[in-house]
Amino acid sequence: MKKIIVLISLCVPILLTQSFRDRKYGMVSPQTDSLRALYSLATGNWPKPTVDSGVVWKEFEPLPDFDTSYFATMEKPDVVLGKMLFFDPRLSGSNQISCSSCHNPQTSWADKISTSVGHDHQIGKRNSISLLNVHARKTFFWDGRATTLEEQVKNPIEAHDEMAMDATKLPKKIYKIHGYRTLFKEAYGTDKITFDRIAQALAAFQMTISSRQSRFDRFLKGEHKMLNDQEIKGLHLFRTKARCMNCHHGQYFTDEDFHNIGLTYYKRKYEDLGRYHVTDNPDDVGKFRTPSLRDVMNTAPWMHNGLFDNITGLLNIYNSGMQMNTAKPEVKAKDPMAPVTDPLMKPLKLTKQEIQDVIAFLGAITATEYKMRRPEVLPN
Repeated sequence: MKKIIVLISLCVPILLTQSFRDRKYGMVSPQTDSLRALYSLATGNWPKPTVDSGVVWKEFEPLPDFDTSYFATMEKPDVVLGKMLFFDPRLSGSNQISCSSCHNPQTSWADKISTSVGHDHQIGKRNSISLLNVHARKTFFWDGRATTLEEQVKNPIEAHDEMAMDATKLPKKIYKIHGYRTLFKEAYGTDKITFDRIAQALAAFQMTISSRQSRFDRFLKGEHKMLNDQEIKGLHLFRTKARCMNCHHGQYFTDEDFHNIGLTYYKRKYEDLGRYHVTDNPDDVGKFRTPSLRDVMNTAPWMHNGLFDNITGLLNIYNSGMQMNTAKPEVKAKDPMAPVTDPLMKPLKLTKQEIQDVIAFLGAITATEYKMRRPEVLPN
């Protein structure tokens, strides 16, 4: 008995030392220690995510602290001008639709409907993407057809089913408004109004539209009590079993790429060929941009067509693997346009509880909404 006690007394310090060493160097696993202890380590010591070969992923990063120069930025002449233009329905052919009609600051800079309603009550084909953090995008629109923010701004103004404004007539229309002549002169040193300058001002304003810090940002900065146990379980599942990190990673939870996740509706009612309309490459049929998941719980309904307004149902779709509609090789050989679901989509085998854990984490990366006030008076 004395020998056993001696052995135990010798082994315990060794085990404790090994446990500390494992914790220090990120070798602790969920099976040997709590997930909270694991994710309280620096991100460099977190477990590597479950991603497929060839996927270039980035670790999560918190948003920066509040920019103390924000209010000064909002007073810059081009930003002031851009904000006025953004909320002004006179940019549209009918004088009834503004940029804010589809990107409302009261609804996280989207519009909370499946697909937007534009000129003459025309219903669009795609969901309005939130403008939050648009400054960080590399391409714009669901199909990536714009590569600059200025180009993104021009498109809906001219689109017949959105603002339906003749771009050649808009500068003259705006010039007739005395207040805008003053604002353009303050912004650009001349009251000459061009479509390019209208786009530049709108882009300058949209560059200021950013997410606020979420509880997860604060967690990343060391406030580890900001996430409860379920949210931490969701974080771990998001990185591992749920395979979300294949597409949603980095500071803005997006790979800035395009994927066909199986929702092409090829040759059916909701058919949308996605990025193919931009590239004319059959391999791009059904590919849409990976949206940022920041503030995701504030931006329902989801997906390019806005058909999904229940987050549990949406995750159930991902859980299925979405390979049921992918074209088999023999079908693809006969019809090059037949869509092939991205191989990154695989059955996840998440339990009902695990799906709820992931949803809890999505809530943790959703910040409190900042509801910017609209201008009380527009230029006249």
